[in-house]
Amino acid sequence: MSLSKKDKANVKALWSKVSGAVDTVGTETLSRLFICYPQSKIYFSHWADLTPNSAAIRTHAPIILSGVTLAVKNIEDINTSLLELSEKHAFQLKVDPSNFKFIFHCLMVVIASMFPNDFPAEVHVSFDKFLALLALGLCEKFR
Repeated sequence: MSLSKKDKANVKALWSKVSGAVDTVGTETLSRLFICYPQSKIYFSHWADLTPNSAAIRTHAPIILSGVTLAVKNIEDINTSLLELSEKHAFQLKVDPSNFKFIFHCLMVVIASMFPNDFPAEVHVSFDKFLALLALGLCEKFR
């Protein structure tokens, strides 16, 4: 799968709006992840408080979304730009790769609810394809 020029333009335009609210979007995404996919809490068991909007979630959320920002900035070569993150998640954090799909699904829901006018069907399809490539990039070192 690859992104067309239009897909790339859609992703960049959407992310330029989302990036202005990265703290809120990230906090909502991570909070939703723990509610909808509670099995993902295992990777954050060192946190004292995993309740929605907790201080730990608010602190870590922008870090997670910085990976998405990195991929948007390097949309021409997502895999190469994510090699360090892939290695960290595979060997140090030992995250089950299926969790990338879970968090990206939550991200899509949050963006759709927070930016409905900027997320029509065409942009949704482009962003979904982008997130699928992002998940593949993060899984690179798992193979």
